[in-house]
Amino acid sequence: MSSVNSRLHTRFDQLKKENRAALVTFITAGDPDYATSLQILKGLPAAGADVIELGMPFTDPMADGPAIQLANIRALAAKQDLAKTLQMVRDFRQDNQTTPLVLMGYFNPIHKMGVERFLAEAVEAGVDGLIVVDLPPEHNEDLCDPAQAVGIDFIRLTTPTTDDQRLPTVLNGSSGFVYYVSVAGVTGAGSATLEHVEEAVARLKRHTDLPVCVGFGIRTPDQAAAIARLSEGVVVGSALIDKIASAETSEQAVEGVLGLCREISAGIRGARG
Repeated sequence: MSSVNSRLHTRFDQLKKENRAALVTFITAGDPDYATSLQILKGLPAAGADVIELGMPFTDPMADGPAIQLANIRALAAKQDLAKTLQMVRDFRQDNQTTPLVLMGYFNPIHKMGVERFLAEAVEAGVDGLIVVDLPPEHNEDLCDPAQAVGIDFIRLTTPTTDDQRLPTVLNGSSGFVYYVSVAGVTGAGSATLEHVEEAVARLKRHTDLPVCVGFGIRTPDQAAAIARLSEGVVVGSALIDKIASAETSEQAVEGVLGLCREISAGIRGARG
């Protein structure tokens, strides 16, 4: 389980006392290039991000929709790799020691680097958690167990198709928070009904004491506020990445992402007022 001293535990504990949900933001490391991506990453906490998910670019992001697939392509074209992503975390930590940062992606780049080396560098860089979408709990010994042994939380995705029989297996060994994918399908797809989300969060709560963060399809402050009333966290990714995709300059990309982050954060902060 997550250590009581972890940044994730501390952050969710603090938000519980403030009676508000976390804004969990996702961007892909190196999108559209290292310098712009780092500027966005460093600006997210002040723009209202409580937890940051940083995507590890990969050539075959099969669980992701078009927006994040294109972000991966842009990042890889700009020569982003796992070593540079870990360096980005180090650069972020120079100014920020409190915001939890979670690396999200696929097992292949980690396997290629070597699990032991990757975990050693991740701890040293200041990574708080991992979301590895293609490693089921049947493979906990490959990464989940070793990650938690060095103090890195391992966060699981659950979906509308994860039934009550499967849930205990999926949640076994998970820590940090539970990421509930509110629609079956790829990231950035349509959004779920609030009734459906409310039922799903209640069901997860019967299986775990971990904070539940809800994502997929949340694009506006109003949508985020509605989800914030039902869960401990709201995950926003594709909507932010669309701002990078549509920007004509680095400045536009930075301002677009941070501007939307501020708007969504305001929606979440007013949700339980």
